[in-house]
Amino acid sequence: MSAYVEVIFDNKDDRLKTGKDETILRRTIGLKKDEYSLDRKNATKAEVMSLFDLAGFSRSNPYYIVPQGRVTTLTNMKDPERLNLLKEVAGTKVYEARRTESLKIMTETNNKRAKIDELLEYIKERLQELEEEKEELRGYQDKDKERRCLEYTIYHREQVEIANALDNIDEQRQTGIDDTDGSREDFIHGERKIAEIEAEIKELRQQLDLLRVDKSELEDERKEKAKIRAKIELEVRGLSDGQSAAQQAGKRFEQEMQSVESLIRKREEELNQLMPEYNAKREQEAAVKAQLDDAEAIRQRLYAKQGRNSQFRTKRERDDWLRKEINTNYEALAHFKAVRMQNTEDIGEFEKESARLEAEVNDLQKIFDGRGDSRQDVDKQVETAKVERDRLMDQRKELWREEAKLDSVIRSAQTELELAERTLSHTMDQNTSRGIAAVRRIKRQLNLDGVYGTLAELIQVNEKYRTAVEVTAGNSLFHYVVDTDETATKVLEVLQRDRLGRVTFMPLNRLKPKRGNIPNSNDAIPMIEKIQYDNKYEKALEQVFGKTIICPNLAIAAQYARSHGVNAITPEGDRSDKKGALTGGFYDSRYSRLEAMRNVSKWRDEYEAQRSRVTEIKRDLERLDQEITRAVGGMQKAEQKRQQLENSYGPLRLELRSKVDVLQKTKDDLDAKRRALENNESRTKATTDQQTSLEAELSSDFRKALTNQEEAQLENLSSMVQDLRRQYAELSTSRSELEGKKAMLEVELRENLRPRLDQLKSREFDNGEGSVKGSLSQSQRDLKRITQAIELVENKLEEVNNGIEETSNQVTELERSNAETHKQQEEIAKSIERYRKKMEKSMQKKAFLTNQAAECSRNIRDLGVLPDEAFRRFDQTNSNTIVKRLHKANEALKKYSHVNKKAFEQYNNFTKQRETLQGRREELDSSQASIEELIGVLDQRKGEAIERTFKQVSRAFADIFERLVPAGRGRLIIQRKTDRVQEDEDSDEERTESVENYTGVGISVSFNSKHDEQQRIQQLSGGQKSLCALALVFAIQQSDPVPFYLFDEIDANLDAQYRTAVANMLKSISENSEDGQFICTTFRPEMLLVADKCYGVAYKSKTSSIDVVTKEEALAFVEGQQP
Repeated sequence: MSAYVEVIFDNKDDRLKTGKDETILRRTIGLKKDEYSLDRKNATKAEVMSLFDLAGFSRSNPYYIVPQGRVTTLTNMKDPERLNLLKEVAGTKVYEARRTESLKIMTETNNKRAKIDELLEYIKERLQELEEEKEELRGYQDKDKERRCLEYTIYHREQVEIANALDNIDEQRQTGIDDTDGSREDFIHGERKIAEIEAEIKELRQQLDLLRVDKSELEDERKEKAKIRAKIELEVRGLSDGQSAAQQAGKRFEQEMQSVESLIRKREEELNQLMPEYNAKREQEAAVKAQLDDAEAIRQRLYAKQGRNSQFRTKRERDDWLRKEINTNYEALAHFKAVRMQNTEDIGEFEKESARLEAEVNDLQKIFDGRGDSRQDVDKQVETAKVERDRLMDQRKELWREEAKLDSVIRSAQTELELAERTLSHTMDQNTSRGIAAVRRIKRQLNLDGVYGTLAELIQVNEKYRTAVEVTAGNSLFHYVVDTDETATKVLEVLQRDRLGRVTFMPLNRLKPKRGNIPNSNDAIPMIEKIQYDNKYEKALEQVFGKTIICPNLAIAAQYARSHGVNAITPEGDRSDKKGALTGGFYDSRYSRLEAMRNVSKWRDEYEAQRSRVTEIKRDLERLDQEITRAVGGMQKAEQKRQQLENSYGPLRLELRSKVDVLQKTKDDLDAKRRALENNESRTKATTDQQTSLEAELSSDFRKALTNQEEAQLENLSSMVQDLRRQYAELSTSRSELEGKKAMLEVELRENLRPRLDQLKSREFDNGEGSVKGSLSQSQRDLKRITQAIELVENKLEEVNNGIEETSNQVTELERSNAETHKQQEEIAKSIERYRKKMEKSMQKKAFLTNQAAECSRNIRDLGVLPDEAFRRFDQTNSNTIVKRLHKANEALKKYSHVNKKAFEQYNNFTKQRETLQGRREELDSSQASIEELIGVLDQRKGEAIERTFKQVSRAFADIFERLVPAGRGRLIIQRKTDRVQEDEDSDEERTESVENYTGVGISVSFNSKHDEQQRIQQLSGGQKSLCALALVFAIQQSDPVPFYLFDEIDANLDAQYRTAVANMLKSISENSEDGQFICTTFRPEMLLVADKCYGVAYKSKTSSIDVVTKEEALAFVEGQQP
């Protein structure tokens, strides 16, 4: 919650120095803030006050704003308070503040002068004492100089002896260092050799374990295959024994089958001989039967005609009956025609069905006859499927063995990789190690081809220059090389988001290396020439190694570094940079970063290669599993086919017999249909003849008897019918005998002989010698195959045994070599340890001598500044003589034990301190005089300001009071201690007394006459007092005018005539003043009558609003407020 007040000033005259025509001042007050703003910009209270002071709004005269109660306060103000008001208007507070500050400074100055005086007195006494001590000090100094010269000579000779001893120790140490460096190199070489041997032994033992596993698997496989071979051998032996019995049974079976086949052929020949005669008899019988039927039909028609002639009386009756019979015959002929068509269709269908059945019977018979060949084909398919299955299973076993080996190899490679990564991580900080590992994962996840690897992974360095390269690159070896900065940004975003560590990237598109000034000399080799790398990483290599050369020693390196401005380094890692700094020392190559990175890359490549091979093997195993599944499925299908073939004879035989029966039935039905068709044809022919006869009779005349021709024809037909019946009976008998023989032969063949032959053939297929031979051949092939598999396993087992023996011998030889190398290492280590102990003793001695040398140097320094004669005065003197003279000098110095050895120094110090203090005292005296002068000036100016302000305000008060009360007179009276009442006329005289003599300011007025006795303000009424107070306010404002004035109900306590006088005076002042503006609040009409503009303030809905109103509206409002 907050509130604000805003005032907008017309600043066209640029009184407020803001550079704008309008100046907006706002103050915002809240619960926790009180802020000012100028032209909508924040400002401090001090800035606002300063701006208003510059514009003429003086803080020493705040009466340009007269709030409610201010007039009353002035009315009730006492004379001393009115004097303070006058002082405030005159601005005496500034003078008093500066006077108080000056007095404070003068007091501090007096205190400092007193302390300086005390110190000067003490120094004077101390200088007198030091004058007496200076003589004794001169004698002491002579003896002390001799002592110091003697001690310097002794210490110097001791220094020379110690330096010679240290040089000898350094020479011995350097010789030992050379020997030790050689031993250490041999020891490091031995450590590498041991590591290589142990790695080789580890690898060979791993191979040995794998070979032993292979041996165990091959032995198990050989045992399993041996069991299978024994089982197959038993099967072969059993099948061989059963084959002879099967051969004897086969001979008997063959004889019986030949007998049945011979009998079938005989019956078929008899049937073939019988069929022509049977068919001829059948045709003769049919012809005779047709003649007989025709003769019988004609005779019957003649007999019927003869009967009808006696039956009908008239021709009409006969013709009606004939027409009826003709119609009936037409219907019969239509029926016979439909029957003939149906029989014809049935005969066609029976013929087609018969042909189909004959083809099926022939196919079944062929299948039945060719079952032996089919079985051989199926056996071959089963055998081929088994061979393919065994081949695929052998391949799968090999892959299983290889996968088991690779699992062991991968575990070993993973262990070595983790060890190498731990070793590498120890050469860098943890954040970098985590970051590099994270970048590799991000590269795989995002499939970023532009992330190439760390600088160490992308280079190959000869072992001779490895140390130099590592020292030169430093942590840059682990900077990651990428193609562009965009790729680096992608990776960095993931690193930052997941907090995965820190990595420095080298984007090739942003690198712009500048090659250094490489010297063209044999002893300065550019380092980049000794590094193998891919050309696309050249910028990164130039950035790190482009300004570095390799020199044979540090002296040459330092020379080239100074002359060519390049970094130079030795193969041992001692470095001289272009700025002149030398860096070097022992570098343990066992902890090489490049070697660690090479090991990581080696084992990572090995691990990834083996993992890829395992993945490939798994894919091959999946493929083989599918192929084995297909092969087993094919074999199962072939075996099922063979089983179906073996089990299909019974159903096949039944199907063949069923087909034959159906075929015979179809043929019988066909014969029946043909006979029915013949009967229908004969009946149709008879009906047609009868129809022709009836139509002829219908067209003939009506007679009671037959004609002669018809009578003769009837007689001929009777004798012909008898002959035809006799012939038909004879032919029918012959045909029946032949048909019976034919049926007997067909039944015998169909029901006996051919089923017997089929049964014999089935027995031949199921139990014959061929089945036994097939099983025996299959078993023999299985035996041959398992024997070959066992030989292959034994060959592999022999190779594995040879490999185990050879690997064991290599391990034994390597262990022996490792033991010898360990023994050599122990000897080298003992040698290095002996030298170390020797060096420790030398270093202890060196440390002791160094301490002695330091002590001698310290003693020489303690001697202080030595005279020039000390360096050569006792050079030729014997050491014993020097010691004696030193003893005498020390004895002489004992007499001066009480002397003040710092007398000269103290005397000089006190003299300088006295001069400094005397100068400081003179400065303080000068400062005190200046302060006293300033205080006098301030007092004078203060009095002048009060006098001047009183005169201005008093003059203005008299003038304004006269304008407000034309019949009266008013004045201000200043009061002093010596004269409590002083006339205004005396105030114009010059006075010299201090302003401190003033005690108050009084007001004396007369409202009725300019000459009557005046009254004090205390004797006036309330309205008169308010008028006097307003006259004082106007007087103060006139003495210090401002741009505008703000009056809040100043006419509240005035009478009507005085309100009118005040209003007229305000109008007069505003018209005569160029810059003055009066803003007044009132509830009286007098002020409104002279106002230039009126504003109305309304309060509605808890909100104040201001609007411009007319003077009439304002007067109406004020009159409405009157009681």
